[in-house]
Amino acid sequence: MHSADVTATFCSTLVDEWVQLGVRHAVVAPGSRSTPMALALLAADDLSLEVFHDERSAAFAALGIATNTRLPTLLLCTSGTAAANFYPAVIEASHSEVPLLVLTADRPPELQGLGAPQTIDQKQLYGSAARSFIDAGVPDDERRDDWRRLARRAFATSVGERPGPVHVNLAFREPLIGGVGELPVRSAATAPRAPKPLGTELLSRLSMRCSGKRGVIIAGARGADPASIAALAVQLGWPVLADPLGGSRSNDPMAIRHADAWLRDAEIARTFTPEVVLRFGTLPASKVVNGWLRDCTAEIIAVSTSPFLIDPDRRVSLHVVGDPNSFCTDLVSVSAACDVVWGGQWQRSELQARATIARLLDDETQLTEPGTARTTVAALRSGARLVVSSSMPIRDVEWYAGATDHLGVQSNRGANGIDGVVSTAVGVAVASGVPTALLIGDIAFMHDTNGLLELRTRRADLRIVVVDNRGGGIFSFLPQRTTLGGTRFERLFGTPHSADLGALAGAHGIAHEVVTSTGQLHAALQQVGPRVIIARTERDDNVRLHDAINQAVIEAVRS
Repeated sequence: MHSADVTATFCSTLVDEWVQLGVRHAVVAPGSRSTPMALALLAADDLSLEVFHDERSAAFAALGIATNTRLPTLLLCTSGTAAANFYPAVIEASHSEVPLLVLTADRPPELQGLGAPQTIDQKQLYGSAARSFIDAGVPDDERRDDWRRLARRAFATSVGERPGPVHVNLAFREPLIGGVGELPVRSAATAPRAPKPLGTELLSRLSMRCSGKRGVIIAGARGADPASIAALAVQLGWPVLADPLGGSRSNDPMAIRHADAWLRDAEIARTFTPEVVLRFGTLPASKVVNGWLRDCTAEIIAVSTSPFLIDPDRRVSLHVVGDPNSFCTDLVSVSAACDVVWGGQWQRSELQARATIARLLDDETQLTEPGTARTTVAALRSGARLVVSSSMPIRDVEWYAGATDHLGVQSNRGANGIDGVVSTAVGVAVASGVPTALLIGDIAFMHDTNGLLELRTRRADLRIVVVDNRGGGIFSFLPQRTTLGGTRFERLFGTPHSADLGALAGAHGIAHEVVTSTGQLHAALQQVGPRVIIARTERDDNVRLHDAINQAVIEAVRS
């Protein structure tokens, strides 16, 4: 076999092994040096292939796909700075524990360090953000027995105890197009590992710490299933502070949706001091709730599948690493409920908050940012997906939206960046095959308009709701707004723009409209995507409205 044939067979073998392991999606950014692997991906019948012009957009689309499927997406680019443009999404995948197989084509060793075009040092390019770096080297027929092992090692690391991106660097010599020969024999399938039950000693300790105590459950992203959380909450008599990303944000009055508002009042917050906190998955976005958790005297027990502990305030006293659903089942069997007064206190306050927020935000004749978030959630049908951008959109959904358990809610909350959000949503829509909405601010939208490229040709029903307040709205909530002069603040933080967002959508052939009321937004979200829906708001009015809503909730809870 010629060198090009060996290369083609090598690439087809890796792809065949990954497909056997369950990989079903690949994203490719065009380039020459990556041709052998691109052809192998295109030839795989069981792979769904998407091509993105821009590498950064491609990487975030792959992230969105993998976030939706929880299986690695194959992400391919050519050599040089193309691979560097993957870095932001690789960082997000690392922090969000999303599996990715990042495949970067490279020049062979004899072209390294000589100024060859599109040649940079790609070894360990993503540093600690990659779970592993695999330098595959130039394909060599004498090492064909290792090809499948290489693919399995990359896959296993990506979906391991702490999922994340794995970087596979592929050096290809010219010619880049060859014939595929006979593939090495497939590897034997391995049975998945069964979750380990809690040990008797640990279960006894947990029962002693939780039974009869006043506590709360934090249900965050990557935690236990909502049904498991609900069963444990009922058994213990505890409220569930339900992050939209955790799936437990239901209409049950013990699923607490609006604590952020009333916990802003120090006197009220003191009356809600728990003895124990069980935290599943990640932290909520609310700075108020996280501050309350930090300052309360409760013992905090974190439960996660990952050995990486999220604990920025160093308050967790026990970290249980294992299957969260098994944890809930085991603890239900040995725990006892606390007094009914505790749960009733939370339930009454939550119902008062829900009624107050509904009165203020439902059926707005002039859309506000909290009202836009609330209406977007309510307008989506059961089974749809909702991608929420970081910055204000995720906070407005967490603080003011109703139940979200009818949706799959996703957000790039690992590194909390606003780059690549449109492309992430495109990936979610492509992978899920169901109606998908994106709630995003104008600055984040403009950060990633390349995600709109060829969107109308993809199998993606994506409805993009853009909150257009002509700048960086979240900065208006920070001390900089009052301590800096108006001119300095606007130039450095408010960053007003004059972009016509509708024209941007139109340039990509995507339908767009401006909405001004709850009814108009609800109707627009019933239309099939892709489409861009623009809700224009005022930043200063938004700050005043947030304060008014929170104060109204506090007064209602006090009553």
